[in-house]
Amino acid sequence: VQLQASGGGLVQAGGSLRLSCAASARMFSSYEMGWFRQAPGKEREFVAAVTYNGGTSYYEDSVKGRFNISRDNTRSTVYLQMNRLKPEDTAVYFCAASFSGGGRRPSEYDFWGQGTEVTVSS
Repeated sequence: VQLQASGGGLVQAGGSLRLSCAASARMFSSYEMGWFRQAPGKEREFVAAVTYNGGTSYYEDSVKGRFNISRDNTRSTVYLQMNRLKPEDTAVYFCAASFSGGGRRPSEYDFWGQGTEVTVSS
């Protein structure tokens, strides 16, 4: 499975960005998909995940109400809509795929994209 993340960039605080992650997998609809982020000098942390059919999504507390994860299985793509961005959201964002149910830990994901950088200026 190859994952290609895109959509990062520089945005002012309060602004929005939409990240996309396109997957090469023919069985994309079988995978739980997640977004993680890693700020300089910090460990990779969970941001959001969505179940294989898009029926359930869950978020890290600091992004609840601001970020929305969704997926389009017809396009083998998962999205992360990020609104009301804050400087502390600055990080490299990674998408990941899990064929074992996913979760909030990086170890629960089997495939990773290359990351897309998000910088939020104050």
